[in-house]
Amino acid sequence: MQLSAIFPITADKHSNRNVWYFLEGASPNFHDMDPPSALALSLAEEHLHNVLPQTVLDLMGPQFRKAQQFLDSLEANHLAHWSRRVRALPNSKTLLPAHLSVDIWDAVSTALLKRQQLKVQYQRRGSEQTKERILHPAGLISRHTVSYLVASVDGYQDLRQFALHRMRSAECLETSAQDQASFDIDTYIREELNTSETIQSVTLRADVAPSIAWLLGETPLAENQQLIPSTSKADWYELTAEVPNDSETLWWVFGLGENIIVHEPHAWRENIIARHQEALNNYLP
Repeated sequence: MQLSAIFPITADKHSNRNVWYFLEGASPNFHDMDPPSALALSLAEEHLHNVLPQTVLDLMGPQFRKAQQFLDSLEANHLAHWSRRVRALPNSKTLLPAHLSVDIWDAVSTALLKRQQLKVQYQRRGSEQTKERILHPAGLISRHTVSYLVASVDGYQDLRQFALHRMRSAECLETSAQDQASFDIDTYIREELNTSETIQSVTLRADVAPSIAWLLGETPLAENQQLIPSTSKADWYELTAEVPNDSETLWWVFGLGENIIVHEPHAWRENIIARHQEALNNYLP
């Protein structure tokens, strides 16, 4: 008996192999679905809506729908109404995911899983031209609303980041990619993401407004964070914490605006002053 006679699935030929998938609008019949699993899938759909490419969400659609249908059938179960009463909200503005075609996602994910080379036409940010690259995939990182392939270019050893939505075409080759056995994605994120040097820690010293002090009192910036009443500004607090010396932390501090006065590091203070001055100049006639 063929599987397609039991499940709503079909297959297409890709590079002499069958690629199986659920028919559009079909819902897999997972007999082992239970309320906690269905609830987790339902909440995951909401959380991933502005994180994963629409391509991936479309592929997950049947599973998400099945989970919601399962929950809707459990009116007497206290979990059934959970997904209607619980929401996860980001603490900052979330952009819509960058567009990504099904073919490119399929080629990238296949090359990564099978450890094969990937041929792409890649368009760098700010450039109108594309360039052909042969990539050796090492890992995949989804950051906010953009997915990046961590890979080395053929002929080189250093790892770089390639935004999937800037790939104009992608083809998984039959040739094996170079060995990346020493690659550890957590180490890469911690030490090399968005910087050419290992991220060091710096001591942040600043005066913060009462509202920020309250926020940091509940959700600290670091394990060794200290907050004491300010000696220079009434009702404010002096903040001291060891933080990563990276652009993400600096931008978080910068986003506090008038609610923080940075004293150290000195380079951060100068950077913030310069950016505020530049912003003010843009508003002046």
